[in-house]
Amino acid sequence: MSDFVKEIEKPSRFVHSLARNVETIGAGQPQYKIRSRAPLRLGLAGGGTDVSPYSEDYGGAVLNLTIDRHAYTFIQPSDDWKIRFVASDLNINEAFPLDMEAIQDTRLPLHAAVYRRMVSEFGGGRPLAITVRTSVDAPAGSGLGSSSALVVALVEAFRALLELPLGPYEVAHLAFEIERIDLKLAGGKQDQYAASFGGINYLEFMAGDRVIVNPLRISRSVQNELETSLVTCFSGISRSSENIIDQQRQGMTEKKTSTLEGLHQLKSDAIEMKQALLRGNIMKMAEILERSWLAKKETASGVTTPEIERMMMAALDAGALAGKVSGAGGGGFIMFLVPPEKRVSVIRALNESGGHAEDLHLTTSGAESWICPMQNL
Repeated sequence: MSDFVKEIEKPSRFVHSLARNVETIGAGQPQYKIRSRAPLRLGLAGGGTDVSPYSEDYGGAVLNLTIDRHAYTFIQPSDDWKIRFVASDLNINEAFPLDMEAIQDTRLPLHAAVYRRMVSEFGGGRPLAITVRTSVDAPAGSGLGSSSALVVALVEAFRALLELPLGPYEVAHLAFEIERIDLKLAGGKQDQYAASFGGINYLEFMAGDRVIVNPLRISRSVQNELETSLVTCFSGISRSSENIIDQQRQGMTEKKTSTLEGLHQLKSDAIEMKQALLRGNIMKMAEILERSWLAKKETASGVTTPEIERMMMAALDAGALAGKVSGAGGGGFIMFLVPPEKRVSVIRALNESGGHAEDLHLTTSGAESWICPMQNL
């Protein structure tokens, strides 16, 4: 159990008001829903150095930013005294009896893991008859940190539901523990912290689970130029990052030269990319992005594919400055830096090559939640 968990009073005083909220169903009393959302992210540089054991042995550094795609969670009392998990975007709807053991048999392990952890540690272990509904603005395996953003949105919704005194660091760390420890899913730490904090951040990862989030103060004109220079393209391939991350971790553990040299370069690129961004030097950022993509391909096989390389060439031929796959690689979204004047041409070329390209908008807000009276909807 984390130190911050030990300091929180259990069970929360809000469990009693939640019980009253559940018990008034059908009695004509006011009801409410909890809503939350957490943004998805693009990694500009350093991705992979946030994965243990590299971050433990050498210290990791990542520069990323959040975009106008989100993971959403909606919680409300269920009207049949069951535990319900719904993933609207996946068309999955599950119902379980009011029993913590019953949710083991689920097709939505992220929902169940967050429910189990939050109720067990902060709700006195008392099962709650609620419906937990989610949706994500990106397909699974997108490389935009969508799974972690979903876990952050779930944790944030339960934080609001149980009135827990958790800040963005605690929400991110708890989401990390649920994914990487409780569910034993392969991956690093950057996605949870990006989703929890939002904005443009330089993240440092150190031994002992120490993470420092450095929000970058970027002028409005530089932000506008960066936003107008970014293009994303969905490759059409939803991939599991687990195999690639396992290869990288094996290379780290075995001190494989190509893996370590690639990761050292990615870390150095994150530091240099931060300086280029602070100066508003998009051309320098593109130079670093190209170098990072070459280094990333050295960390594991499967990072790139013939389809990805074909789309890369289509974008570069249309005027893009540089590109790389977002996330671990193997599919998902590809991001490009382009001259703003050529953005439309690059998007057209990518779409003609079989991708789904579009521009994007940056966001400054991280995970957030709010309460909505049910009778208003």
